[in-house]
Amino acid sequence: MDVEAIQGFLDQGNPEARSRAFQYFEQLKESINGWNLSINFLTSRKDQKDEVKFFCFQIISHYIKTKYHYANSEQQQIIREFVSHWIQSQCSSSKPDSPFIQNKAAQIVCMVFLNDFPTRWPSFFDDLLGTLNLGMTAIDIYLRILLAINSEIADREIPRTQKELESFTFIKDTMRETCIPKLVDSWHHILVTYQTLNTTIVCHCLDVIGAYIAWIDISLIANDRFVQVFIRFLSIPILRESTCDCISQIINKGMDPIAKVKLTESYAAVLEQAGVLNFSGSADDEDFIVKLANLINTMGTAILTSWTRLQKSKDSAGMTVAATAIHNKIELLLKFLNNEDDEVSQAVIEFAREYLQFLKYKVNAGVYGNSDSVNVEAILCIVINKYKYDKSAEIDSQSHEEAMFQEYRKSLKVLFDNLSMLDLNLVFSRTKAMITSTLSQWRTLPFEDVEVAITFLYLLGEAAPVQSCQSNCIDRKAEMNEMLHLLVTSKVSRQGHVLVTLQFFETVVRFEKFFAQEPQHIPEILTAFLDDRGLRNPDPHVRSRASYLFSRFVKCLKTHMPNYTEGILKELQDLLILAPPDNGYISSLLSPDDQLYLYETAAILIISGNFKPECKEALLKNLLSPVAEKFEMLLQKLQIINDERERHEVAKCMNNAIAVTSRTSKAFSNQQTMKSCGCVEVYLQALQVFLGALNLPYEQALLQSAVRQYLHRMVVCLESEVLPFFPIAAEQLLKSSDIRSIQEFIPLINQIISKFKKEIVPFVQQIFMPFVNVIFNALSVPIDENDQPAQSERQLLQRSYFLFIAAIVTNNITEVIAAQEMQNVERVLLTVIQGAVDFPDPVAQKTCFSILKKMVELWGGSDGVAGFVDFMYSNIVPSCFVAPLKETFDLNDAQTILALSESALCLKTILDKRGDEFVTYLKNSYLPTLNVSAEKIEEYCQALKSDPKAFKNYLRFFFQNAR
Repeated sequence: MDVEAIQGFLDQGNPEARSRAFQYFEQLKESINGWNLSINFLTSRKDQKDEVKFFCFQIISHYIKTKYHYANSEQQQIIREFVSHWIQSQCSSSKPDSPFIQNKAAQIVCMVFLNDFPTRWPSFFDDLLGTLNLGMTAIDIYLRILLAINSEIADREIPRTQKELESFTFIKDTMRETCIPKLVDSWHHILVTYQTLNTTIVCHCLDVIGAYIAWIDISLIANDRFVQVFIRFLSIPILRESTCDCISQIINKGMDPIAKVKLTESYAAVLEQAGVLNFSGSADDEDFIVKLANLINTMGTAILTSWTRLQKSKDSAGMTVAATAIHNKIELLLKFLNNEDDEVSQAVIEFAREYLQFLKYKVNAGVYGNSDSVNVEAILCIVINKYKYDKSAEIDSQSHEEAMFQEYRKSLKVLFDNLSMLDLNLVFSRTKAMITSTLSQWRTLPFEDVEVAITFLYLLGEAAPVQSCQSNCIDRKAEMNEMLHLLVTSKVSRQGHVLVTLQFFETVVRFEKFFAQEPQHIPEILTAFLDDRGLRNPDPHVRSRASYLFSRFVKCLKTHMPNYTEGILKELQDLLILAPPDNGYISSLLSPDDQLYLYETAAILIISGNFKPECKEALLKNLLSPVAEKFEMLLQKLQIINDERERHEVAKCMNNAIAVTSRTSKAFSNQQTMKSCGCVEVYLQALQVFLGALNLPYEQALLQSAVRQYLHRMVVCLESEVLPFFPIAAEQLLKSSDIRSIQEFIPLINQIISKFKKEIVPFVQQIFMPFVNVIFNALSVPIDENDQPAQSERQLLQRSYFLFIAAIVTNNITEVIAAQEMQNVERVLLTVIQGAVDFPDPVAQKTCFSILKKMVELWGGSDGVAGFVDFMYSNIVPSCFVAPLKETFDLNDAQTILALSESALCLKTILDKRGDEFVTYLKNSYLPTLNVSAEKIEEYCQALKSDPKAFKNYLRFFFQNAR
């Protein structure tokens, strides 16, 4: 064995050594006696490093997995003897293998077991049990082997073949009949004997019991001798967590619902007897309390699931027993749900949620009583209390603790929503009382109380619908308005804590309709957004979120904004300055993304304001001219900068200048168009400036992307005024021949074709072949077949190319293609044929068949393009047969069926255009070449003449039989 080569097997830091080790690994795997060499090495050289041992075990593992089953009895005996020898050597060694190696060895023992038990090694478990007198190491290995076996034969989360399932069921049945009682006795012996000698082994044994209980007779474990052990263990700190997990697994075992309720109640008595249900503990006991909470959750959900099953089977007596058991657990539920540790509380959320579903049934059945209402109110109070931030909380979206708390809040919100659906009147009245009390005295309360009050005002708006005309909804709407009035007039937005400020802004934007009805409050909210509470807040998180929320607030209430427009624009002025980083430091209060929202907001205020078109144009110029000037200044600067990093930062600022200008165009609509507002020239002048960036050799990927996005917006907002700019832009944008830039240009050209159609024909005609050649050249560049990203980019470009041809055809500007030289026309059409037949993407295949169908529709008649009918018969018709006959054309895949349907419509269109000529061609010329019988040919031609839906269905049947 080449030990030096092997040592690189697990060396992540040395790729060369790792590669050498893998080559040696492959060599030994394929060798006839590599496995035997590994066994001899492991048995004779016991002082080797873990990576060498692991390497050898991997060779042996590969042999057992691929060849052991078919090996002769002598070779199989060598493996079995090695397994026994390894266990014995571990027990006699003063320094056994590490757990990492022992687990690998246990997997190998398990693999041998799966092959040999019970036929070739019926005494496997007797032999294994016989090793237990060799000491603690033997017991540890025994437990590892049992866990490995269970993982293979009983883990339901691992997908298995039908053959494996049958084999594993047979193994479990045999074990139940022959050895499980002996194994259970060994577990009890281990628990009792080693509870003070080796707690690690005891915990390991509890894991085994928890794993096996799912498929063995529960009475072997759920009995007095094990219960007494569990009671004792629950009072031993180092054992109690594993004991809780084990009991949870026992309760989770599938069984009859009544039996499940009785089992759960019996273990509740065990916990009561052990004195753990009233356990409060200290900070050191946190992990145990979480485990205990998980156990209570398991018990509660088990009883509730049993009740649901009993209810479905209409077992009223059983339902009563289960309902009593549920009610007996509610005190525990409330205790753990209200625990100050959020992880403990989170552990019983599922129980709480299922309990509320149970109460909904009681409401519907008319048996919801006062005690239930008391419990609902208690859960509501806990939800509100637990929703509060810690006193020391700060906003830090990156911290793990903050992320966990937000996830916990989501779980509490689900409970709140369920509470609202269960008893909306109670939830509304109690929550309203808390909100009004807090907002009325917020100055004397800690921030966490204030934040939670505003948050629940927000949540109440979602939970309590107020759109109905029913009297209770009208009353609730009036009460909601009262609370919102208090939110604004109480001046709580000046509380100061960032979390309160953020929730204030979130809430006022959530209830924008209130401000539409009571616009007198709008100035107060605008002021809050514009001063140091919002956009000028010292905290960057608040400024960023306020930018977005301010944009939403203005957008929703734009009809109420004209009186405030000039004041807002003045306040925003200094926040709209584009500031490139100076020595890596961004001097602006707002990030480029935040500024996007503010530019859009400013444009909305201008365009929706009561201004004449010339005034709108002037205001928009005032907004955007500084941007264009900054862009031109940066353009000059970019040409003289030598430092690559600084150049990139300048290009990012230029990109932002284009982006904010583009974003302002979102203020226009079908009613308020760019033309009707007199703003066309503003954007065309900006476009002229931006196109200048495409002449530079620097940062083209970034700047081209920004210009493309701007052109997309101009196509949406402008009419023919923008057309003269496309040839200039296209020439610059297509200078680069890399796949991504070409692929990203295609959606733009498709958008232009789709909007302008015939108007754009001269331009598309001019660029068509040069553009197609650029695509072909990019696709012809050789790439490594293992380079997945490059392969994906190529596929995307191919799909985009087909969409480009489809845009020309579906918008009826095929004269663009017809005007090209005939060999180029044929070349393009052949690529479409190739896409329909060979491209491994059913979406692209459907596009290609759609193109061919449209071409037939336009050119397939007597007045079509010269030579097209011949092309149709020699290429289009065969493609409709060759593609579906390919193995890669999956007739069970929904997308592929859509491609097949499109090919059917293509054939129907040929029939419409050529009539009996086409049928005759199929009968006499084409179908016979596919070795189709005369009877099938006749059947096919009859189906072709039927309605499209019937023909599509027939085609699927036809090709399934033809394969």
